[in-house]
Amino acid sequence: MRQTFKLYLLLGALIATHISASATEGMWLPHLLGSLNEKEMKGMGLKINASDIYNVNKGSLKDAIVSFGGFCTGEIISSKGLLLTNHHCGYDAIQKHTTLENNYLDRGFWARTQREELPNPGLTATFIVRIEDVTKQALAGVGGNLDERGRQSAIDKNLAAIKSSAKKESWQEVLIKPFFEANQYFLFVTETYKDVRLVGTPPSSIGKFGADTDNWMWPRHTGDFSMFRVYAGKDNKPAEYSLENVPLQPKHFLPISLDGVAENDFTMVFGFPGRTNEYLPSRAMQLTVEGQDPARVGVRDAALKVIDGYMRKDSQIKIQYAAKQASMANAWKKWIGEMQGVQQTGGIQRKLAYEKRFTEGVQANPALRKEYGGLLDSLNKLYDDLAPYAVARDYYTELVRNTEILNMANNVVNLMQDVRAKGEAEYPALRDKFLASTESTFKNYSTAVDKDVTTALLDLYFKEVPSNKIGGEGYQIWMETNKDGKTTADNIFSKSALTSYDALKAFLSRPYATVATDIWKDPATRLLIGLRNGYAELVSKPHDAIQSDINRLQRRYMQAQMDVLKDRRFYPDANSTLRLTYGKVGGYSPRDAVEYDFMTTLDGVMEKYKPGDYEFDVPEKLRQLHASKDYGQYGQNGKMPVCFIASNHTTGGNSGSPALDAHGNLIGLNFDRTWEGTMSDINYDASICRNIMVDIRYVLFVVDKFAGATHLVEEMKLVHPKKSKVVPVRRKAA
Repeated sequence: MRQTFKLYLLLGALIATHISASATEGMWLPHLLGSLNEKEMKGMGLKINASDIYNVNKGSLKDAIVSFGGFCTGEIISSKGLLLTNHHCGYDAIQKHTTLENNYLDRGFWARTQREELPNPGLTATFIVRIEDVTKQALAGVGGNLDERGRQSAIDKNLAAIKSSAKKESWQEVLIKPFFEANQYFLFVTETYKDVRLVGTPPSSIGKFGADTDNWMWPRHTGDFSMFRVYAGKDNKPAEYSLENVPLQPKHFLPISLDGVAENDFTMVFGFPGRTNEYLPSRAMQLTVEGQDPARVGVRDAALKVIDGYMRKDSQIKIQYAAKQASMANAWKKWIGEMQGVQQTGGIQRKLAYEKRFTEGVQANPALRKEYGGLLDSLNKLYDDLAPYAVARDYYTELVRNTEILNMANNVVNLMQDVRAKGEAEYPALRDKFLASTESTFKNYSTAVDKDVTTALLDLYFKEVPSNKIGGEGYQIWMETNKDGKTTADNIFSKSALTSYDALKAFLSRPYATVATDIWKDPATRLLIGLRNGYAELVSKPHDAIQSDINRLQRRYMQAQMDVLKDRRFYPDANSTLRLTYGKVGGYSPRDAVEYDFMTTLDGVMEKYKPGDYEFDVPEKLRQLHASKDYGQYGQNGKMPVCFIASNHTTGGNSGSPALDAHGNLIGLNFDRTWEGTMSDINYDASICRNIMVDIRYVLFVVDKFAGATHLVEEMKLVHPKKSKVVPVRRKAA
């Protein structure tokens, strides 16, 4: 049966009447579901209409979905603007409210009243009001004779005109994004609320249970959720933070199902997936998993070993580096899974077979042969040319990103460039703005950690990157310190003004001319400038020239695929816009003799329990609830469900997305993918690609029985869709 699935996926066949695993691939634009997907979705079990999912004339599911901070997804789950998202999505906000005295990361936090809810400056919740196809207007006058710069200039003018004439309210905004490699354009009218307050979070021992060891893994037992509330002005419109603001009254909020999931249940995930590249040629996939991923993994592996060692020994460093370490480890482990998944499923071989079919289709049609003959070969050749520069580019960007002192040096250099562009008279204002944005950075900074990370990464960088991709100046500095990371780091951290906020402030508070001269003397900025100049000339410049040609041919190749493979239904790559994906609950078999079930329970949490371990410790109260089987209305057959998996096609940005049942009720909270399926960004394979969700019953159990925040459950609408009734919430006796 699995061979049949792969054949259907390869051929791109559309089978509306037979539901196979291949039918679950895709991240679909919600306003097109009625024409592209509704029939298939109903055949898989959907009980509502496409108009109940996306509608501009009445409240629909899309009106409960928000872009949370621009990096995750959240959903509204009450008539009072209560918002649910992942613990790891709210992690930065939680960390900023955390101190040693009020350690919300360790102990959790639950506001008992709305007045206790904590503001988060800069955190936003963005709703989609409507979506429109503006391709015709965007590409008006964009002919084949224009070069890339001229083409983009013409499109930009068209987009500016479209934005200025778009119908919207004064508090709304317009966003236009390209799709299918800029062959199509869609307009989004949005509403962004700027007063988003922290309502509650479980302790990290629940919200981050398993931490790095379990990240991207199944079976999973993580209660990865946190709660916020969206506030509005008294007119229910977006407003800056104010004590006078009131909870948002949403157009729609999600009812919550207490019936749980069973194998083969229909599911949907609604959210803002970040980035996928499903239509790349074979050489691009090969470059990713055999060149770029190993480079990125190598750098982060070295950095994480240092950071993890410090976090295990020092509680203050554990708090300071919690968010940074989690972010770094997340991508690191994902890239490892991506490499393994492509190899395990024969992803490159499948891509080559797909390209063979495409080429045969081109050759069989004289008009297509004239238009697209040789296109794919040329595109693959460009990726071969790009490879050495792309790998060197990743080593450089990972080095600067993950050594904090070089990252700070890079920011200082950017500040000085900004001053040169705007004039010396602007230096005081630009400097003060920079210092204000930088002060918080040093609150979560350890020179000891950064020095050891810098040592490890410099040794790795100069070992792996050829000298002709580094440049004379950067290589000369390396030679001055005897080609040794520790000697270089010792020199930098003993002399640089970038190791503390006070020293940096003193360095920048001098006259501009003095700073502009001394920036070349500070060992941190001197090394950064040397590496940056060499990178710009020897890596970035040739890389970008080749990439420009790739972008042009990739756009043509995308259109060519749609023109040649008429029997395939195409969905646009993710680009942080609102999408819906759908699939079915089910386990999978990642390798020989290994079969995974679709659900985990609290029993599994206790099996992993390690007293005092920062990844697998379990709060005493949770252990007591398990021992007494005190699960309330949230348990099932004497068990407490925790997580489940399904074949929904998700990616980064889908973190916090609601998992919905066939009726549009909330059944879970998306937070991860299985390790074997992380390659779905470039190589979706329904045999092993699974998304991981917290069961909503576990969320409610933790809120109600563990945290005692029953008042929050009382805000929600609990339903039994399989029994067709609403469940009244049991209220505590006075």
